[in-house]
Amino acid sequence: MSTLEPERGLGTGTLVEPVPQVSHGDGDHERFAHYVQKDKIMESALSGSPVVALCGKVWVPGRDPKKYPVCPMCKEIYDGIGKPQGGDDDKK
Repeated sequence: MSTLEPERGLGTGTLVEPVPQVSHGDGDHERFAHYVQKDKIMESALSGSPVVALCGKVWVPGRDPKKYPVCPMCKEIYDGIGKPQGGDDDKK
């Protein structure tokens, strides 16, 4: 007899569904606000499509980022954008 069918004569049966395995990795990405291009955030708000943060996290924004600290990896990448890569230009 299948475990999905009720036993005959009792009139009821119980369907036991497996608990889904959800992986959140280390969870650190869920504790931070991330840097994303502004136009991508607007596009996501309208279409529901996921965005990609500077650190590589992919998700659909849906919470207030002001409630969370900035992702250290995103901040490090953002601070490094546009700065000279070595050279003697900044030394005098």
